[in-house]
Amino acid sequence: MLNPAYLRLSSVLQTLVEMPADELAKLNSVFQEITLNTGEFLVRTGEIPSRIAFVVSGLLRLYYVNSAGSEFTKSFCPENHFVTAYGALILQQPANFFIEAIEDSLLLVIDYSQYLQLCAGNSCWQEINHKLIEALFLKKEKREAELLLDDATTRYKTFLQEYPNLDQRVKQYHIASYLGISPVSLSRIRKNLQNN
Repeated sequence: MLNPAYLRLSSVLQTLVEMPADELAKLNSVFQEITLNTGEFLVRTGEIPSRIAFVVSGLLRLYYVNSAGSEFTKSFCPENHFVTAYGALILQQPANFFIEAIEDSLLLVIDYSQYLQLCAGNSCWQEINHKLIEALFLKKEKREAELLLDDATTRYKTFLQEYPNLDQRVKQYHIASYLGISPVSLSRIRKNLQNN
């Protein structure tokens, strides 16, 4: 019998593809439970990542830091999402962004080499991999379009739609850095929206 964390992972995987019972039974042997306290890192810039994580509970933030020390939030990763420094993982190169827990988080992690073995062993994992990569690509393309084409107010409204209730869980300056604006601009936008 799978514990609640593995049941959560199992149900998310089954929304992607129909999985045979024997493949689902492998989850608790190939995925390991880890906890990250607020402020702890799954990946740091300069590290070569080796694991893929599934967020059971909590919240992670992916962000870059430039040479001047300014932070730029790439994305947030709440419950029921997979996270890794994907390009660095595949290319076995140092990551160029951080993945930090901004809430106490429970993760299920799998070593990338084990994940590749799963993919080689059953086509359901290849299909899952394909769907996760597709979703990542679509998210990236949409994000680029927002940053290039939308004004800050539209980007904030999109953030609220894509990440319901996250504005209550995330520091305002993290949201501002995700939107590519200053915290002062974000305050102004929030105030205008409340007044309308």
